[in-house]
Amino acid sequence: MKKTYQIIEYGSFVAEKEIEGFVSLPQDTFNALESFVLSNRSKDTDALELMGLSAKKGIGKVITAKNYVGVISMKDGTTIEILPKVLTKSDEKDSVKKLLIDMLKSLKNTPYKSFQKTNVDIEKMSVFEVFIRMFIDEVLSIEKRGLKSDYQTVQSNETVFKGKLRVSEHIKHNFAHKERIYIEYDEYNINRPENRLIKTTLKFLYRCSHNLRNRADIKNLLNAFSSVDASINIQGDFAKCTSDRNMKDYTTALMWCRVFLLGKSFTSFLGSEVAFALLFPMETLFESYIAQQLKKHLNPAEFSISVQDKRYHLFDEPSRFLMKPDIVVKRKHDDTVFVLDTKWKMLSATKANGGISQADMYQMYAYQKKYNAKTVSLIYPISETMNTDLLFHSNDGVTVRAVFVDLMDISKSISHITENLSIS
Repeated sequence: MKKTYQIIEYGSFVAEKEIEGFVSLPQDTFNALESFVLSNRSKDTDALELMGLSAKKGIGKVITAKNYVGVISMKDGTTIEILPKVLTKSDEKDSVKKLLIDMLKSLKNTPYKSFQKTNVDIEKMSVFEVFIRMFIDEVLSIEKRGLKSDYQTVQSNETVFKGKLRVSEHIKHNFAHKERIYIEYDEYNINRPENRLIKTTLKFLYRCSHNLRNRADIKNLLNAFSSVDASINIQGDFAKCTSDRNMKDYTTALMWCRVFLLGKSFTSFLGSEVAFALLFPMETLFESYIAQQLKKHLNPAEFSISVQDKRYHLFDEPSRFLMKPDIVVKRKHDDTVFVLDTKWKMLSATKANGGISQADMYQMYAYQKKYNAKTVSLIYPISETMNTDLLFHSNDGVTVRAVFVDLMDISKSISHITENLSIS
């Protein structure tokens, strides 16, 4: 069984060396990962570059994880996991993988929302195998309710006529076979595009998975799909999928098919030695997760929440420079507004201003003026030296608050935010 190599965000890989502070990869795996990084350097990855390549004296080449977390599965079966860098206690290390899954569940229009903790042993499974398990559970649910059928157009060389004659094919195939006739007809069966895509995904994952339970369930499911063809035109079959009420049960499974077959879950990546890569910018995950948690804690009858709000431009005449704060909360009974911007950055008391960017402060100042907000807040993950709110007051009425959240105790942190913003 191929190995899973796990690294924390901003951690580094080296090849064939046991060096403290680095994760050692076999030379072939390191080379494949290096090729993957170089192949994606020209792509728009929405944040900082995917991974950094460097060379250190006495060590050699080093590959350093940056803003992206997730999983890379090599074609030889090797899996690389990149987990978020969060402040944890010694007994919480295994919980970081669970945190990543919880954060993924906050993303809109993705299949991760279907994740059921009770059915997955996160600590013992790689992130890739967890994703496979989530897809399997969706397909098992479909199979239990019965695969959907539809009328499919069939072309076949038969001895009995039905449907309509395909003249050119009949001449081509039956010049010496007068007893046969090439026809086209509609047949009601389960060989519809949605089932073909699911079978194709199952076959792909059977080759990739190394978890015994996952492989056994996939094998059983492939038996259930035995009368379904594998897709020979994946893009074409996706275009033929229907989204009516009758096919609602297939929605999440087909999202997973797009993830595994097309890399369409978030950002797709290239790589000749990579079978599957699903990586997420932590800035986006952090913003989505905080917004989701705020929605859980705030009564919708009392508060409205807008994510990536686009109601104002910095200048009105002409309307230019769109302002897009991460989260805008409005208290309904008095129209009080609070603006929050998430920043995935570990601050440090040893840096000037704790490491808070001057550009971010300018941005928050502008948000307060434009939205006439009661307070504006920068939200950061908690760090070893920065865990207490910071307040910055201006004589013209602007107050900016730097707030720190403990992702390992998110409920307590969100409650603290709502209290400090006077919206609890």
